[in-house]
Amino acid sequence: MRTFVCVVAVVLAAASPVFGQALSHRGFVDLRAALFPQEAPRDSANVVGDALLREELFARPAPWLQVSAGVDVRGNSHDQVEQAWRVDIGDRRVLRPAISVRRLGATLTRGPLTLDLGRQFIRWGKADIVTPTDRFAPRDFINVIDSAFLGVTGARAVVQTGSDTFDVVWVPRFTPSRLPLLDQRWTVVPDSAAGFTLFRANPVLPTRDQVGFRWGHTGPGFELSASVFDGFNHQPSLRTSPTPGATPGLMVLPIYPRLRSYGVDAAVPTRWFTLKGEAATFQARDAAADDYVLYVVQVERQVGEWLLLAGYAGEVVTERRAAASFSPDRGLTKSAVARVSYTIDSNRSLAIEGAARTSGDGVYVKAEFSQARGQHWRATLAGVGLAGREDDFLGQYRRNSNVTLSLRYSF
Repeated sequence: MRTFVCVVAVVLAAASPVFGQALSHRGFVDLRAALFPQEAPRDSANVVGDALLREELFARPAPWLQVSAGVDVRGNSHDQVEQAWRVDIGDRRVLRPAISVRRLGATLTRGPLTLDLGRQFIRWGKADIVTPTDRFAPRDFINVIDSAFLGVTGARAVVQTGSDTFDVVWVPRFTPSRLPLLDQRWTVVPDSAAGFTLFRANPVLPTRDQVGFRWGHTGPGFELSASVFDGFNHQPSLRTSPTPGATPGLMVLPIYPRLRSYGVDAAVPTRWFTLKGEAATFQARDAAADDYVLYVVQVERQVGEWLLLAGYAGEVVTERRAAASFSPDRGLTKSAVARVSYTIDSNRSLAIEGAARTSGDGVYVKAEFSQARGQHWRATLAGVGLAGREDDFLGQYRRNSNVTLSLRYSF
């Protein structure tokens, strides 16, 4: 990373005479308040405030080169952000960093080849809500339902030849998903552990690199992709052990097992709707993790300003080994999923999404209304409803239904 930063600095310095025409930026300030009407067993706070400042710079010193950098500055009222004002590059700590490098990279384009180097966001797959083949996309799950993607540091080469696309990814530094905080409402423990104090052990993060390959083909009336991933699961298995001493406690150790995945995804537009499908098989290289298959089938239709989506997300466990794990993508399977969005006009939009267990054990619904004013201001009101059995992934968060109001100024 130090070497890459030096290279970027040299490129920026060499290109400074033309930056007047080649430099652009974007950013925003977002203030958000979340209201939780119910108290949770481990968290009595009813209001959580967030502040986020994001600034991104883009420089194009040459037609074949773009350099990008982005920084996030955060604050929080509920001890979810570090108090130290240091610049974080890896985004691998328990708390969100107060200052983090969101992206730092260079994009080189030459003919059919596009090469991305540095900290970036890599997304695979075509499905919504649950995306089985999206292996290079860790998330921040401090709020499990309202998660955000984290960047990864590596290299990505994409070659476009006619109707075929070849995508190769190399990530030498592992970035895990950020887990819910043990003393807050998004960590739910079974009744058998209710009297224990939870402690998080420092995990030993994988040091081996991760690689992936994806081939995509666009044919007459369909799109098809196949992918291979060899690396680690960014959503961990969990190992618990009692802590010594008179006070009952449990030490929770996240383990990030080796993983190999093979996936396919496809989209077939028809006269009435677009049919999408995605599936991946996961083979763990670790005794603490399961082997399983995730799949999604959905239909999507655009009608004027309406976008309608409905589908089913499923799971088949081929070998069960893990005693406990944190896996929201698996937690949303065996569910009917849906999303409806409506663009009212150029300033207003409405969206509703949800997931419901086919067994009836858990349900999640989110509704969001957004209103812009002028070129800079936007207010968003969102409500999340959760219900179900306490032993269901969705139902365990039934006390976390909330209303969120955010105000954003973009520049």
